[in-house]
Amino acid sequence: MIAKILTGICSAGAVAFALTSTAAHAQEQDRWWPDYGGGIANSHYYDGDRITPSNVDQLEIAWTYPTRDNGGYQFNPLVVNGVMYVLARNHSLVALDVRTGEEIWIHEGLPNITRRGITYWESDDGTDRRLIFTLDNTIQQVDAATGESIISFGNNGYVDLRAGLRREHHEIYNIQSRTPGKVFEDLLILGSTTGEGFLSPPGDIRAFDVLTGELVWQFHTISHPGEFGYETWPPGAWQYAGAANVWGEITIDAERGIAYFPVGSATYDFYGADRHGKNLFANTLLALDARTGERLWHFQHVHHDLWDYDPTSAPQLVTVRRNGRTIDAVAQATKQGYLYVFDRMTGEPVFPIEERPMPQSTVPGEETWPTQPIPDLPPFGRLTFTVEDINPYLPEEERAQITETVRNAVNEGYYTPPALGRPSVQMPGNRGGSNWGTTSAHPSEGLVYVMNSDAPALLELNPRPERRDPGVYGGGEVYEMYCMACHGEGGEGGGAVPSLTDVMDRLGAEQVQHVILNGQGQMPGFALEDDEFEALLDFLSDLDGGDDEGVPVAEAAEQPERLGGPVVASGGAPAAREFLETMPRGRPPGWSYHEGPPYPAALDTPSERYYSDYNVRQNIISPPWSTMVAYDLNEGTIKWQIPIGEEPEMVARGIRNTGLRGDQRAPIVTSTGLLLVATGDGYFRAIDAEDGAERWKTKLPGTPGIFPSVYELDGQPYIVVPAARGAQEGGEPSYVVFTLPE
Repeated sequence: MIAKILTGICSAGAVAFALTSTAAHAQEQDRWWPDYGGGIANSHYYDGDRITPSNVDQLEIAWTYPTRDNGGYQFNPLVVNGVMYVLARNHSLVALDVRTGEEIWIHEGLPNITRRGITYWESDDGTDRRLIFTLDNTIQQVDAATGESIISFGNNGYVDLRAGLRREHHEIYNIQSRTPGKVFEDLLILGSTTGEGFLSPPGDIRAFDVLTGELVWQFHTISHPGEFGYETWPPGAWQYAGAANVWGEITIDAERGIAYFPVGSATYDFYGADRHGKNLFANTLLALDARTGERLWHFQHVHHDLWDYDPTSAPQLVTVRRNGRTIDAVAQATKQGYLYVFDRMTGEPVFPIEERPMPQSTVPGEETWPTQPIPDLPPFGRLTFTVEDINPYLPEEERAQITETVRNAVNEGYYTPPALGRPSVQMPGNRGGSNWGTTSAHPSEGLVYVMNSDAPALLELNPRPERRDPGVYGGGEVYEMYCMACHGEGGEGGGAVPSLTDVMDRLGAEQVQHVILNGQGQMPGFALEDDEFEALLDFLSDLDGGDDEGVPVAEAAEQPERLGGPVVASGGAPAAREFLETMPRGRPPGWSYHEGPPYPAALDTPSERYYSDYNVRQNIISPPWSTMVAYDLNEGTIKWQIPIGEEPEMVARGIRNTGLRGDQRAPIVTSTGLLLVATGDGYFRAIDAEDGAERWKTKLPGTPGIFPSVYELDGQPYIVVPAARGAQEGGEPSYVVFTLPE
């Protein structure tokens, strides 16, 4: 079965496998990267003995593949049977020869394809090989050998993801997840991105037949009458409650057939008067039978979430040796800065978890849950933020202003609820702690690595303000309100934050509007009026980034010609394009990102809704802003914690080891004791897994936005660094392939 393929070099057992290939290049000693995160277990683990702490500084560039635009790709390349699959220019899927980087085929024009990666499936005899992805709320497939759409799949080449979700089609403006699903045997298991507003769609977990597209099972994360957990919601809430979705990373124990899902928050994120109760299965690590969708066990990390503390990073499968026992465990990192560890089969906590009293809300209609579960493991991030923690490097006037704001804010420590009409301190903030793509593991050794982001937020609930008259704000004012804090006064970005200069030329107005509405990576979506959109788009059109035709870093490496490439198809399945043309685009008139439709008339629901901006203010806390944390779960301790990356403007001032603003992606863990990590400041680093010491680093031509991939060809190791999120000075966004001298 395909499970043996997808176990890959990152499986729970980290067992190397031999793959009999239909491609001429593939040999028995070759190892591939056949899945997002490396394998079905998502551990980012490489079991090979060639790259070591003593020779990692000899890594050199074998070849690069420029994306040929500055579109900001965060795509984890797949490498299977001698072919690498990447996302590049004009939002195209591209197949590359793994030896040379030469283009084999290009399927172009897929602007809303799953952004972080795709999924690979292969039949037992290897004659049927498919690339599976979501695109504009549909599932589609292309032939891995030819790049052409597979029309026999679904309804003439597509499956409509909006079907069967207890909402009208026009109410579901977005449902596809930016993170790819997982293939287990002949099933595609998918989460979703529902949006975060009142009455957003439910986040049901679904499994589809890989060959036919038929729905095989569906798990209701917001329980229906008669289902487990129904009593944790108000009566009838399943008819309007939204989200509790899996927009992050799914992990599967292939040997046991158990799928682990980090289920996100229920909506609305910061006010829950329409969802009194614990709200299962929101904010939960959920273990399901991968073949049937049957619930095996669950653990809820946050009861009645009011902080947008949705878990999103991949649950890590590790073997823990503790107190004379060997435990096959699963570890879940969270936004609130804690790591929770459970027996993989039973859900029994490996380390005790205590329900502790927490501050209670004073907002009308709200009913905060009285306690929250805290594990007996040291947290990996800072849990409080006071005036003593304010960034000492801020300009004096700004520092004084922030000090006054924090001093007068509601600040009751960990789990301070949002307040009405007054800022409240949230630490970690809703974009802090561990986010998607931020965990890795050495599976057999009980070691888990977490990328942490220390990012406070200042929440403030208010009624929805009266709609503004058209034309009140110009584009510069809209940019200042929503964009400047992260992207800078001139849209230059920095560190992990991409530049917005010439973004309209790179992405086009429709894609820019899609990102603003729905968010992207660390950026949340924003509720703008039509006139504000037009003004902001005009403003962004005037941002001039100058000449972005950089010189690749690897000038010495021989590069193949790329003058358009072999385009075999465009735009996905034709029937899907025709179908999508009939579907409404964007939100219905009068809806904003958070507002949504009215409640069903027959139910007892609140008369008032309250709203808050995310208001993450990472620069106001003292550095380090991001750290890499190494857990030894055999001992129940943190081995070490180091700042990861550096903010260029701080380096220019002589201030080092600051970490980066914005979360970083997790490293590749090697069996030889290295952590290979691409950081948002444009460097590829090798860290010693024993003590966190930096062994080597090199500058990249582009900015990384996701973790690397690793493969072996003829016994030679290769590391693919997706430095494709934006250009670095003197370079261009590229996939950069490193290897050791032969």
